[in-house]
Amino acid sequence: MTDWPNIAGLIRELRQRANLTQEKLAARLGVTFSTINRWENGRANPSPLARKQIEHCLRELRGEGRDLLATRFGKPAPRQEDEGARKEPRRR
Repeated sequence: MTDWPNIAGLIRELRQRANLTQEKLAARLGVTFSTINRWENGRANPSPLARKQIEHCLRELRGEGRDLLATRFGKPAPRQEDEGARKEPRRR
């Protein structure tokens, strides 16, 4: 798993871009509000499972999460045509 040097900033930015409160992000990730709060304040780090769930949330943001995926995970962001293919299946 990739090292996350600034997890607090990543969590906060993900939450802001997704327009989620700490409570809503906690519910989405299956953790408590206090866990999100500790992550954002740098008092704790997410487990490997939680990191995968965070990455999944970033992928769901699509355009808004692309640069976070690239800069924080070192992974290429999904291409526009890939996203469109997911929305509507091709018809022949």
